[in-house]
Amino acid sequence: MKVRFIAGIVCPKCGAQDSVRIYIPEQGEVDEQLRDCVTCGHEERIGQGTAARQEMTTRVNHTKPTAVQEVEPQVLKLK
Repeated sequence: MKVRFIAGIVCPKCGAQDSVRIYIPEQGEVDEQLRDCVTCGHEERIGQGTAARQEMTTRVNHTKPTAVQEVEPQVLKLK
């Protein structure tokens, strides 16, 4: 199992930045990852394998919005 620190991530429990490491399973091991904080010891399990992971929606991968609703123009009178 490989252990790597995740740059820029903040611990959800203590708020320490750059103190979270992730355990990445090797080929043939259980496909579940574990994250822990070296400052406070908080642990959390991630996913049940690649099939259970869902990609986050971003402005790049989301579906295009439906047609824009047209609005009737209004005349403004300035005094």
